Amino acid sequence: MDNSVAVLAVDDQSINLRLLDAVLTPRGHRVITASSGPEALALLETEDVDLVLLDILMPGMDGHEVCRTIRATPATEFLPVVMITASGSEQRLVALQSGADDFVMKPFDQAELLARVASLARIKRYHDTIRQQAVELAQWNAELETRVAEQVQELERTSRLRRFLSPQLADLVVGDESLLQSHRREIVVVFCDLRNFTPFAEASEPEEVMGVLAEYHYAMGCLVHEYGATLERFTGDGIMAFFNDPVLQDDAAERAVRMSIGIRDAVKELATQWRRKGHDLALGIGIAQGFATLGRIGFESRFDYSAIGSVTNLSARLCGDAGPWQVLVTDRVLAATEHIAVAKAVGDVKPKGFSRSVRVHDITGLKEG
Repeated sequence: MDNSVAVLAVDDQSINLRLLDAVLTPRGHRVITASSGPEALALLETEDVDLVLLDILMPGMDGHEVCRTIRATPATEFLPVVMITASGSEQRLVALQSGADDFVMKPFDQAELLARVASLARIKRYHDTIRQQAVELAQWNAELETRVAEQVQELERTSRLRRFLSPQLADLVVGDESLLQSHRREIVVVFCDLRNFTPFAEASEPEEVMGVLAEYHYAMGCLVHEYGATLERFTGDGIMAFFNDPVLQDDAAERAVRMSIGIRDAVKELATQWRRKGHDLALGIGIAQGFATLGRIGFESRFDYSAIGSVTNLSARLCGDAGPWQVLVTDRVLAATEHIAVAKAVGDVKPKGFSRSVRVHDITGLKEG
């Protein structure tokens, strides 16, 4: 360890400065000299000093005033100061009141002076170490705050994405939000809603309505996440979800059919419980496949992810035409799922708002095996 000390010696008598230099320099210490208080204070602004040896009796600004100024300056308030005086020991109290750490009487004993310099320099190094650690801790805290803020932003982005994406899709998209920019893609859209919900809501207490919706939404939400669907919206008793976007899915139609049958069966179980309470509710589902424009819509405080196109309208129309517990699909959806789906033909229908007829099938279940 380097034990050399940078000492600022302050005295208006040059002979005293030469004496201090002769004692300290041979011991490896660096001595900086000043012949007045103002000169000493100026040097402290530019020199890296470990300790000040300060004469008390100086013209103009005496040692007490210099010491008080050192203590009042944030950069030097903890700098060790040793007063040197030829006056009596009564100066000890005055020196300490001025802020001195210690004092030495003239003529000084060389061994005593060197011991005091070494002792106070060691305290200065401890203080410098603590100050450096405080700076490093402040820097570490600032870095930690930055990291926490970044993680909070990441969690907020993920939370927003989880409003319309399944957890596994949200985790993929959060690292590349370019996937949410406007684009065209072929998707499979599923629309579901409850039959007889309007008269039920009109005749029931609000608490009953909200309780039924909570059970219904939970059952559907679990399956939407399980099959990796993108949840476009909840509309009271209805939901719209789609597959193959923002992450591509080769089996989008199969996922849509399996999810829809799962939703139908889960809601059937709920309907049995609802009937015991006097609520006659059923479910209808429509599935269509086609191209749509997709992307994030909204404003900074609230974004949603939406699909726009005739395929979403067709899915909604099929859902509206579906009878209780029917899962109506188009030819295109059935063609992609014939290996898993049991279906019966419904016929050619012309949904409202469409110029051409659509061949529709009712998927009654899934094949075994």
